[in-house]
Amino acid sequence: MTAHGADAPKFALQPGAAVLSEDRTRRLAPGEDELGWLAKGGDSIPLGYLNAPEKTTATFLTVDGDRLVVPGDRARLLADGTVEVHGRDATTINTGGEKVFAEEVETVLRGLPGVEDALVLGRPSERWGSEIVAVVGPADAPDDAALRDGCAAHLARYKIPKAFVRTGRTLRLPNGKADYATARELSETSIDRPDATGK
Repeated sequence: MTAHGADAPKFALQPGAAVLSEDRTRRLAPGEDELGWLAKGGDSIPLGYLNAPEKTTATFLTVDGDRLVVPGDRARLLADGTVEVHGRDATTINTGGEKVFAEEVETVLRGLPGVEDALVLGRPSERWGSEIVAVVGPADAPDDAALRDGCAAHLARYKIPKAFVRTGRTLRLPNGKADYATARELSETSIDRPDATGK
C-alpha cells in the first residue's frame, strides 16, 4: 500500500457503524489521521461470548451511549467519510519495528499475474524479529524477483515479503476461510530454501 492505503479496500460508512480511536473510547471524525478500529452497531449485536468475560469486554463496547461490536479490523475514516480498511489486528506482523497487515500484502499478491491465491504471515527472524513470508499458489507461480517487483509497485519496501513459498495445495478451508495453519506449516518447512515449492 502506498501512502494512506492507495490499495486498501474502501467503502462508505454504513448507518450505525463507526471508526473508533486507538484506545476505543471515542468515535473518530472524518479526516483524523489515526488508525483506529472499525465498529458496528445496530439491534442485532449479541450480548457477548459465553463464559468469556474478558473477550466480551474487549469486543462489545458502549461509546457515547451506543452499543458497538469491534471485530478486530483496523481502519481509517477518511476526510470524505469513506472507511479505509487496513486489515485484521490478529494477522498483524511486527517486523523490524514496523506493523504490517497481512491482508494488505495478500491483496497485492493476489492481483499479480500468475498468482491465484496468497496468504501472508510472520516467521521468526534473528534480524527482523519476525519476517514476512508469502505462501502463494499455484506451485508454478512467478519467481521471487517477479513477485518482489510486483509488490514494490504497491507496497512500501518493509512490507515486501522476505521469502516466497509456492504450493499446489489449497490455502482455503472447506468454508472458504484462509487456512493459516497450512500456510504456517509450509513456511516453516521452507526455511532457507529460496523459491521454495510446497507440494
